[in-house]
Amino acid sequence: MKVGRAIVRGTGVVAAIAFALFAYAYLTLPDVRTLARTNPPTTAFMELREREAAQQGKPVRHYQVWVPYTRISPNLKRAVLVAEDDAFWQHEGVDMEQLKISIRNDIEKGQAIRGGSTITQQLAKNLYLSPSRDPVRKLRELIIARRLEAELSKARIFEIYLNVIEWGDGIWGAEAAARRYFGSSAASLSPDQAALLAGAIINPRVYSPAHPNARLLRRQHIILSRMGGYVPPTAVPVVNSEPQPSDAATGESDPSRRQDLLSRLSRPSHPSNRKKKRPSAVRRTRCRDQRTKSNKGFVTASHPLALFATSPVH
Repeated sequence: MKVGRAIVRGTGVVAAIAFALFAYAYLTLPDVRTLARTNPPTTAFMELREREAAQQGKPVRHYQVWVPYTRISPNLKRAVLVAEDDAFWQHEGVDMEQLKISIRNDIEKGQAIRGGSTITQQLAKNLYLSPSRDPVRKLRELIIARRLEAELSKARIFEIYLNVIEWGDGIWGAEAAARRYFGSSAASLSPDQAALLAGAIINPRVYSPAHPNARLLRRQHIILSRMGGYVPPTAVPVVNSEPQPSDAATGESDPSRRQDLLSRLSRPSHPSNRKKKRPSAVRRTRCRDQRTKSNKGFVTASHPLALFATSPVH
């Protein structure tokens, strides 16, 4: 009887702790709704790198040029999806099958559980959290990812991701990476260049597209081989039809700031900062996967957004 009561009490304590952790994680979540119309001025990872630089007495490096989704090469979108999240257009923020596989592999290897992070989860971590493996941090990541999926279109999530992820020391986003490593814009990246950038996402402070090591070159080769394996869906979501955040929101339209950044990197300036008009061929229709989100637009499979892969790269 005593053993039974002890088990019951122990179970109750564990349940209470679990509930308290969940409540804490939920009640301290950020409001992601503003991201639908406003570009984030900074991220948790950017602030982390600034603190690290200050602690080491090093100058803070920060190079980022925000570009709209339509001004990012389809090659880079394909490459990133193949490398990081081949089921992006299908899941709702968390890829449960990949998560189960990752947890099982981590348990078998006796490692801390990392989880199979989707692009949405990675964005949640970059925007609001940290690289730590704290279980509470992971729980917050999962909840924020679901909130992002509920409030934003898939294309908006992908647009923010491609503009804020780290691509080297002080290099943030696709446009800055393209200019820094290749002297071109994100819109004109070739398949080889895109695959090299995508391969570096796994650890951008170790794998440099400027000086690729053997492992990064192998990842580039694998990504290139899988980029041609896309089977486009018949309809995929595009950026919301409402006005999107302007380039000026992150300082791209500030000529003096941009020139200063470019001169320090000795790279040519992008030829134009004017925001492109939305293609007239875009039409609205019902989403194939019956998502219930409002204000979602759709296009046919011929559109650059019609991208998803069949096999992940790890």
